[in-house]
Amino acid sequence: MKPITPCLWFAGDAEEAANFYVSLLPDSRIESVFHSPANTPSGPAGCVLTVEFTLNGSPFVALNGDEGVEYNHAVSFQIHTRDQAETDRMWAAILSNGGEEVQCGWIKDRWGLNWQIVPERLMELIKDPDSARARRAMEAMMTMVKIDIAALEKAAG
Repeated sequence: MKPITPCLWFAGDAEEAANFYVSLLPDSRIESVFHSPANTPSGPAGCVLTVEFTLNGSPFVALNGDEGVEYNHAVSFQIHTRDQAETDRMWAAILSNGGEEVQCGWIKDRWGLNWQIVPERLMELIKDPDSARARRAMEAMMTMVKIDIAALEKAAG
C-alpha cells in the first residue's frame, strides 16, 4: 500500500510554494510537475495543476485550485529542530519569505500554512519527570513567539 499523501491547495502558485518548502529541509525535492491537459477551473490547458514533492522524506502534492483556501491551525507542519541555530534558520527562512510570527513556536508561511518549529530540547524539558521543572518550562514557552532554548532552560531551572 502506498503512503498517505497530503494534498495542499494553492491559488495558482503551488509550484512556487513547493520549491520554497523543499529548500527548507534535507531529503526534500520536487518529484514531478503535472501540467493540465485540458482547461479546468484552475486554469487553461498547459498550466501547472499539481506538483508532487518530498519534504524531509514524506510525500506531498501541491494542487493549484481555482481559488485560494484559508488554512488554520487544525493542520500544520511540525518541524523538530536539533538546536537553536536550526530553529533560527527555519524561522528566518519562513519569516523572510512573507511569513507571519504567531506564538509558542508557531509561524504562518506566506500561503497561510502553519508551521510549528519545535526544538528537541523543548520537548525534553516539558516532558521532564520533575513536574515542577516541566511546568516552569511550559509556562516560559507559553510567553514566547519563537522558541528560545536558553530561556527555557533558565526558566526550568
